[in-house]
Amino acid sequence: MQDIPILSVVTFLPLVGALLVLVIRGEEADVARNARWVALWTSLFTFVASLYIWFGFERGVAGFQFEEQVAWLPDFNISYHMGVDGISMPFVLLATLLTPICILSSWEAIQTRVREYMIAFLVLETLMVGTFSALDLFAFYMFFEGVLIPMFLIIGIWGGPRRVYSAFKFFLYTLLGSVLMLLAMLAIYFEAGTSDIPALMAYEFPSGMQTWLWLAFFASFAVKVPMWPVHTWLPDAHVEAPTAGSVILAGVLLKFGGYGFLRFSVPMFPLATDFFLPVVFALSIVAVIYTSLVALAQEDMKKLIAYSSVAHMGFVTIGIFALNLQAVEGAIIQMLSHGVVSAALFLVVGVIYDRIHSRRIDRYGGLVHRMPLYAFVFMVFMLASVGLPGTSGFIGEFLVMVGVFQVSTWAAALIALGMVLGAAYMLWLYRRVIFGKLTKADLMEITDLNRREILIFAPLLAIVLWMGIYPTSFIEVMEPSVELLLGNYQAALAAGEGPSALAAR
Repeated sequence: MQDIPILSVVTFLPLVGALLVLVIRGEEADVARNARWVALWTSLFTFVASLYIWFGFERGVAGFQFEEQVAWLPDFNISYHMGVDGISMPFVLLATLLTPICILSSWEAIQTRVREYMIAFLVLETLMVGTFSALDLFAFYMFFEGVLIPMFLIIGIWGGPRRVYSAFKFFLYTLLGSVLMLLAMLAIYFEAGTSDIPALMAYEFPSGMQTWLWLAFFASFAVKVPMWPVHTWLPDAHVEAPTAGSVILAGVLLKFGGYGFLRFSVPMFPLATDFFLPVVFALSIVAVIYTSLVALAQEDMKKLIAYSSVAHMGFVTIGIFALNLQAVEGAIIQMLSHGVVSAALFLVVGVIYDRIHSRRIDRYGGLVHRMPLYAFVFMVFMLASVGLPGTSGFIGEFLVMVGVFQVSTWAAALIALGMVLGAAYMLWLYRRVIFGKLTKADLMEITDLNRREILIFAPLLAIVLWMGIYPTSFIEVMEPSVELLLGNYQAALAAGEGPSALAAR
């Protein structure tokens, strides 16, 4: 197994499945059925292959593992370079886990252009895994930006009534920031003479240059997170996207921004990072409190969960830029937890939407009387979102709080207020949908979870409890890489001109 380029296998195996789906011929019903099965088995094989990365990953090692490097454009010193460390590896598994779940959740919900839909998801999986695995600047950009195309199609073709507006808004918001990042990448390449990410992480960029490079990368990653005030595309995209599109959008694509901060902004531009810390703290606190208040006012379940995602990702950004061990580890755990919990919550909404075709909160009530199993599953994920001890949500938020408290007591107190508001809107949502009297006639005939839906939720439930009860299994993977990141950051600050030099500019 050591000789197998496992990262390339995991990255490009979904493309093979997409090609197989593309060549399926026959009657429309047969094509749709076969496309579903090929996509499902391809995504399952990809997930099984990615498990080798988890089990074969050497704990206690800070550097990149499973590296593959081949000359791509040798005249320009650009190579095909892949590898994962303790920060990126868990996100590869998150992407490969959620893809088969998305395909299963779309089994009955998607009945038009099924072949094209499955191709879009398989291509999307390749691009997501590639984003977290690429160790060359331009390969990263191709994967990072390539994600826009299949997600644009998923929202624009299979979405709701305002799908075209939402798809274009999503595309334009993310593209604008990414164009600035591309210009910054070109400046980096001409300055350092290489596009190799590990080499660039060790390169000392001039302090004045760091400021503009940091802002260009921030423009792209802040939209992806998304941070306030560039978050307005997210609720529209979630509301109009099909259920599986919302799952991938919240579960994986929002993590691109946090991952980008950890891979590029902090290690490559440490002086600028130190200078802009107060700005990121302020934006993160506003995101946590403001979007929690907006979530309290929502009548659409998907919109409420979308605004809750912005609030939870505010915890992530403030944790990353607190820049101590507990906060950064908490931010990564929070990203992984949010990837599972928010994905599950959108699936929870999709279950009753498929039955009643409404996402309005006041359309429901009393579902516990007809759907006790559904009520239990909803309860677990709702409590994980709130941060109940014993669930994944608690571990991330607790570590972030501990880390931020060491930096700023006021910041810790304000994001704690966000946690209280988070409990308010999630408990309010659960009470109105699940409890109360069952008065609506069509709800009296609604059916509980079927076997396919139980199969979808079972692994997500297991992961939420696993992360909450035994978080050490995740922390031991990421801790050496986080310690190396923070050690290099502190060394760069000590050796550099310091924040006063940037302020003078």
